[in-house]
Amino acid sequence: MSDNFQDVALDTIQPHANSSESAAASQTTAPASTASQPTDDSSHTLMMTAVRAAIDRKGGNVVALHVAEVSFVTDYFVIATGFSRVQVRAIAQSIDAEIEDTLDRLPLHKEGMSDGSWVLLDYGEMIVHVLLPDEREFYNLEAFWGHADRVEIPAEMFEATSL
Repeated sequence: MSDNFQDVALDTIQPHANSSESAAASQTTAPASTASQPTDDSSHTLMMTAVRAAIDRKGGNVVALHVAEVSFVTDYFVIATGFSRVQVRAIAQSIDAEIEDTLDRLPLHKEGMSDGSWVLLDYGEMIVHVLLPDEREFYNLEAFWGHADRVEIPAEMFEATSL
C-alpha cells in the first residue's frame, strides 16, 4: 500500500448531496471547540492528571503518548504497569477518582476492573491502559503506537512520590 492510501480512500468517499443544505454542510469548517469537544489544553490537563495519579499509586513505567496526529480515536494514551491485579485496579481507581475530583469528569467506558490484568479507562480524548507486566510486554502498546509522539513527563512528578 502507498503512504497516501488514507488520502486516496478519503477522496473516493463522496457525500450524498440531495439538497443544497447538505451540500453547504459538506463545505463548512469544523465547529469551534465546545464543552463537549475538549480543547487540546483540556485534553493535556486530563492526560497529566491521569499521569500524576498513576505515579502517585506507584505505577511502573508510566508513559504518555500523543496519538492525535496518528489516530482519530483519541488524543492521548496513558500507559502504566501495576505489579499485581490489586495494584492494577488501585491505579485505575486512583486515576478515576482524581479525574472526577479535580476535573469533574467520569470515564465514558471502563473495562477490565473485575479481572485486573488490563484495565482500560476511556475518557474520549484520552484512553488509560493499566496492565500487568506480562500483558504490557505481550501487547507492547508503545511499539504498536511507536509513530506517536511521547509526552515528556516532568521529573519532579516522579520525585514527589519517592520521598
